[in-house]
Amino acid sequence: MAFKKDLSIEFAGVQCINPFFLASSPVCNNYDMIAKSFEEGWAGVFYKNQDSVPEHEISPIFGVQDMGGPWSMFKNCEHASQNSMEQNMEYMMRLKRDYPEHRIFATLMGGSDEDWINLVTCAMQAGIDGVELNMSCPHMGRDNMGSDVGCNPDLVEQYAKAARKAGDMPIIAKMTPNITNMIPSAMAAIKGGATGISAINTVKSIIGLDKDLMTTEPIVNGKSAISGLSGKAVKPIALRFIAEMKNYPGLKDVPVSGVGGVYTWEDALDYLLLGARNVQVCTSVMEYGYRIIEDIISGLSYYMEEKGFEKLDDLVGLAVKNITSPSEFTRTFKIRPEFDQDKCIGCGRCYVSCYDGGHQAINWDDEKRRPELNTDRCVGCHLCQKVCPVLDCIRPGEVAFDEGATPENITFKTHFE
Repeated sequence: MAFKKDLSIEFAGVQCINPFFLASSPVCNNYDMIAKSFEEGWAGVFYKNQDSVPEHEISPIFGVQDMGGPWSMFKNCEHASQNSMEQNMEYMMRLKRDYPEHRIFATLMGGSDEDWINLVTCAMQAGIDGVELNMSCPHMGRDNMGSDVGCNPDLVEQYAKAARKAGDMPIIAKMTPNITNMIPSAMAAIKGGATGISAINTVKSIIGLDKDLMTTEPIVNGKSAISGLSGKAVKPIALRFIAEMKNYPGLKDVPVSGVGGVYTWEDALDYLLLGARNVQVCTSVMEYGYRIIEDIISGLSYYMEEKGFEKLDDLVGLAVKNITSPSEFTRTFKIRPEFDQDKCIGCGRCYVSCYDGGHQAINWDDEKRRPELNTDRCVGCHLCQKVCPVLDCIRPGEVAFDEGATPENITFKTHFE
């Protein structure tokens, strides 16, 4: 049986039994699906996107690329829920009645002030816990919606104000990663009346170019389009945007929901440590089903028990202060690599990579098939450690300070997996 700690947490003024929600997507598109997910242990959902103008779906919808394990890249060109607003409201009302401890946020997308007011007004009538404003979908069939909104701070503020006019409930603005700097749009959303931010939506992409049909996935009647990438590949991008927002004075206290590439409890923990109070999941559920929540809850519970955390609030945001600008790095030392000659298998990858892609700081003994460090040339980049196929064969060794620099205690990574 999975080990469970108390993972309850408050997000945007709403108390949740845990921080794990299904992201607005095909994984939460009707009553039966969401009821099953709640039974499995998910705390809530951002109910499948409701558009102001129904749009017929394409076929097929998805493309995928993997690296021999979980989907590293999952591409979709999906639009909104194919259910009517009336049908979705009925589903949401039933879910709130049958699962009162679970949370439902309706994800909505409009193209005008009137759209947003009408959509939020309808959603509120279902008695749900909040709404998410989709200002970020990268492949809408119309140009005045989705990421076109999220890239325009003035429009973000305008539409957030329109949504707020509809009533007093938590409003989460979903940001697009298809932008250089997310902070202006996030600030505009808060200025317009949003309660919090969710980040990120999918990344505009092309994958799986078909060399026969000369187009990319998904292939729709011989054509395709630039559309949204999710999966493991987008998690580093999402973490970057969240860290930037959490280090920005005007956003550091704003509730954030982290989205993108969550497969394991460690993925989820990364978002929490960078300040997210809510974590949304989609692609891994499409690949493995709702049951992954059991592993996520159990893994995070064991971690908290091992590290002595009694509640999630004790760990949320702990890593934020250590994400800084490269201009603030200490530049007075180098950590030289240390080779374990007993573990070395003589493959020579460290030597080749250092010579062809580094600083020619490794000498190679052809007879013994072993590396030797040239300390005069080594800059401590640790490329050798990154390419070594043997765990702990190359580890951080001596800390060497520059001539004239004052030695100090240096914190560095010593454990690798």
